[in-house]
Amino acid sequence: MSPLETFKNQHPISQIRLIAGILTVAAIAWLGHALSHTLSCFLLSFVIAYLLDPVVVRLENRLLKRIHAIALLYVVLGIISTFSLAFLLPMLTISWDSFLHNLPQQLQQIKQALLSWQSTLPTRYGSEEITWLLDNVIGNADSMAEKAGIWAYGFATRMFFNVFNLILAPILVFFMLNYKQKIMETTALWIPEARRDLILQIGREIDSSVGGYIRGQVMVSIVVALATIPTLIWLGIPHPILCGIFAGAASILPFVGVILAMLPPLLFAWLTYGTGAIIIKVLIAFGIIYFLEGYLVKPLVFKESMNLNPLLTIIMVMAFGELMGFWGILLALPITAALLIASQHWLKGDFANPENEP
Repeated sequence: MSPLETFKNQHPISQIRLIAGILTVAAIAWLGHALSHTLSCFLLSFVIAYLLDPVVVRLENRLLKRIHAIALLYVVLGIISTFSLAFLLPMLTISWDSFLHNLPQQLQQIKQALLSWQSTLPTRYGSEEITWLLDNVIGNADSMAEKAGIWAYGFATRMFFNVFNLILAPILVFFMLNYKQKIMETTALWIPEARRDLILQIGREIDSSVGGYIRGQVMVSIVVALATIPTLIWLGIPHPILCGIFAGAASILPFVGVILAMLPPLLFAWLTYGTGAIIIKVLIAFGIIYFLEGYLVKPLVFKESMNLNPLLTIIMVMAFGELMGFWGILLALPITAALLIASQHWLKGDFANPENEP
């Protein structure tokens, strides 16, 4: 039975509730877009709390009170964060300053390379279009350098103000972890009693599917970043830390993340050495990294696949990225999986027959 037929066969009240639910979700999405800074802080805290909760549960199983387990976890994470920042922050600052300093010169190198390539183009069909395109790119090279510099400093400024989120997030995470049971009980009371068991069952299915994915993806991103940084240092590619962090973040994106991760190192390699040999070395290095990621790391950390359609995955990543930026990209697949699980129950008629719920 198609979704449209299922909708038509439902009781009018159920149809009204479904439409009201869709409108409510749309309103929440619009409100989230309008309050993006507040939402980003909340989402950051929620994701961290969601990732840390299994650790707290394991500590509780060792006969620790929940508050003591959370305190112990905060002490350990505080020590790790302090030592990490003491080593990483100066290196990141130096790498970022070097990137900003060299950016105008590198853009001029690209401009000169395009001019040189343009002069070698043969006069044949289609060359006029290519020449026109190159003229526009070359003509805008100077403005691109200025805009890139403004964007880079603007990005650094936004990151500075986002430090407030990093300060507030541990406080929110603490309350989310400490009052988890009360939050879940209160939320369950808001659900109509006739559908409470069904909604809780769907929630458990979503948690089983999405929870493993989020934790696994974080581990994959860390592994990719840690593998990329020393590899680029060994190859002598500039800005290896920035490229490694970018590669780890890009691995969140399905399919296109591999291509995006390789672009900055390839560009820096060509601008620094200008030879085809270094390009081949970078391609081989990334080929090995992503081969190990796909055939060794992911099978170990991903116990279950969410089995999402590739086309649907790309569309949802683009849509949520447009609506919510970085957090939209990060949460697109979990949200899609949650909607898919809920829609499967709806198509089976579970929502239309509350008296037959398990």
